[in-house]
Amino acid sequence: MTPLPPFPPSSSRVSTADAQPALRTQQPSRRKSARNEELPVLNFDIIDAHHHLCDFSRSYPWLEGPAEPFRYHGDDRPLRRNYLMENYLADTAGFPLAGSVHVENGAADPLWEADWIQSVHDTSELPSVQVAKASLAEPGVLSRLERLAAVPSVRGIRDILNWHPDPRYSHTARPDLITDPGWLRGFSHLASLGLSFDLQVFPDQLDQAAQLAANHPDTTIILDHAGMPIHRDPESLRHWRKGLQKLAKHPNVVTKISALGTNDHSWTTESIRPVILDTIDVFGPHRTMFGSNFPVDSLYSSFNALYTAFDEITGPMSEHERRDLFAETARRTYSIGPGPTTGKPQSRP
Repeated sequence: MTPLPPFPPSSSRVSTADAQPALRTQQPSRRKSARNEELPVLNFDIIDAHHHLCDFSRSYPWLEGPAEPFRYHGDDRPLRRNYLMENYLADTAGFPLAGSVHVENGAADPLWEADWIQSVHDTSELPSVQVAKASLAEPGVLSRLERLAAVPSVRGIRDILNWHPDPRYSHTARPDLITDPGWLRGFSHLASLGLSFDLQVFPDQLDQAAQLAANHPDTTIILDHAGMPIHRDPESLRHWRKGLQKLAKHPNVVTKISALGTNDHSWTTESIRPVILDTIDVFGPHRTMFGSNFPVDSLYSSFNALYTAFDEITGPMSEHERRDLFAETARRTYSIGPGPTTGKPQSRP
């Protein structure tokens, strides 16, 4: 597979102004990003709880073959190029980034991907951890999990479970994979290996997710993308919130608010406000974290526009609550060491 040129800095399809029609008045002399956007004034660290990197010299099956512009994440052709740590740091420049969580990006060889991300972390001054890929229903998955658990930066596993009646939205052909005995056997190994599980499902699957959490109270489960409320009509949102409430009853579950552009391609601060506030209301700030889902969500906004919206929506909350949302929940959940307080990179221990 021939790699394209490195991924360019994220576009401003949602500009800072568009993303925050009711932004509160800030103090003067705000800093500007590389794209001349005003940066939010944040007096605390950020840990990006969900992003990806891509080395297109290797195979990523979901980014190969004919483009599928009608999949829920949209036209993925702009993603078919390298997105390396230097590209990510360019997109996040100017923010007090104190750490990040790399989530597997669908590489054909998950073991290679985990080792590659470890090498990136070893040469970067950004304190980072990763969530690796494993297909939990595969025979012999225990040895693969043991191999991944031995990678120092690996904190957890993701095995995407999204199923939808419309096949363009599905990542798996099986609506019952989360209840499959073979898959559950693989899942049962995680806690003993000290691995968490990043759970990616749609709202219709949240009842099954709640049962999974109840049956495995010793496994930390992180609900990706706030349960992916891709349908935004009032009834669908009520159904989604009800599913969140069932899942949140289990103390071993936390969530991350991410992929907002993936789920709402023309988002504004007002369109994502109910999703963000409802999620925080259900889980509480101490069990909720923010993630960018870059570079996928760079299809729909800049990093600055996204985090400016996070800042605006959570502005009325206490500083302690905001610190949890922007960094501390991720730091606790993924065991990320303390980062800098100034936003400047620090050397890894």
